[in-house]
Amino acid sequence: MPEAKYTYGLGRRKSATARARLYKGKGNITINNKPALEYFCGDKSKLAEITDPLALVQKQADYDITIKVSGGGLAGQVDAIKLAISKAITTEAADLRPVLKKAGFIKRDPREKERKKYGLRSARKKEQFSKR
Repeated sequence: MPEAKYTYGLGRRKSATARARLYKGKGNITINNKPALEYFCGDKSKLAEITDPLALVQKQADYDITIKVSGGGLAGQVDAIKLAISKAITTEAADLRPVLKKAGFIKRDPREKERKKYGLRSARKKEQFSKR
């Protein structure tokens, strides 16, 4: 039996990584083998934010999406998923790239947590100076 054809996209944000696969379908979204609404504990605003790239190009009901996401918190994971879906859409249809790019969905947010340095309390915080 042949494998189902899909389009792949990878998205990262902070320490979260999301891998999205777009299949032809009816608009079902599963994240880590759970329905998306269940994964986000019923938070419809996060679900709406994930589907923003699909809504922009009017393809919400055209694809079934499976997502594997790891690392980070929910906010970082949402941005990583959004980027992964956007990249998968542009792989499928290159003519939609300018639309997604203008809306800011293709851009990766590079801000990550800075590492702690030796001799400091955190990345930049120092011990308090004592004059006497």
